[in-house]
Amino acid sequence: MKNLLLILALSGVLPAAENPILLWPAGAPGSEGKTGAEVVETLPSGELKISNIHHPSITPYLPSKETATGAAVIVVPGGGHKLLCVTHEGSNVAEWLSQHGIAAFVLKNRLAEEPGSTYTVDGDAVADLHRAIRLVRSRATDWAINPSAVGVVGFSAGGEICAIGSMKFDAAKPGAEDPLERFSDRPDFQALIYPGRSSRIVPFKESPPAFLAAAADDRKDISEGLTKVYLDFKTAGVPVELHLYAGGGHGFGYRPGKTSPAANWIVRFQEWLKDRKFIAELK
Repeated sequence: MKNLLLILALSGVLPAAENPILLWPAGAPGSEGKTGAEVVETLPSGELKISNIHHPSITPYLPSKETATGAAVIVVPGGGHKLLCVTHEGSNVAEWLSQHGIAAFVLKNRLAEEPGSTYTVDGDAVADLHRAIRLVRSRATDWAINPSAVGVVGFSAGGEICAIGSMKFDAAKPGAEDPLERFSDRPDFQALIYPGRSSRIVPFKESPPAFLAAAADDRKDISEGLTKVYLDFKTAGVPVELHLYAGGGHGFGYRPGKTSPAANWIVRFQEWLKDRKFIAELK
């Protein structure tokens, strides 16, 4: 089966409980004049990759009212800041979480390192993440979410975005003209799954609690770098849990049906959320 390149409009391609929601309906700051449609590649496996993102959005995956735990997670796919791996590091994860009572929102952020990009990780991709957190908090009542249990999970480059967003954040601004600015963009927890550039992760006392996972046979900067990050969280006095699996390589994400220890990181994450009191009970 040959790779298929599609040029799609802003409506998105991910299966979801709701349609994608633009983070800046009038246009994202820094994206002025950029009107190109997103490029979606369908791999032989059926998994999708997206690039050329100028209109960042979140796609909601909401649990039923009967199973909702009140927790919410912004899911940030990886892809080297050149593209987004939106299936095994996006929709698969969000679907699993929503099926277990956790509201999930897949982020489509702007890409800092695709050819010709004028965006930056810290200035644009992290801004997209922070905007997503504010948007979810602003609709907490509508979506049956506890606004004090809104966290992030990121993979590879997405893990880097989540880590930076968990180090540089702003409090709510009650009198802000923009209604979303009236909500804090600090994540209540962070899950960093084989995060890129782990040397950039510098925890401090106010850092959100952290769940860390990677494989020992991943790149040295990730497999060994994450052990240092774990110790840095402990030194800073921030609750942290590390799962370093013997195998799994880079990019294991979540694929239904896989049974390796690394494939079950998502179950351990759910257990951690319960242990940290972000969800009332396991479903």
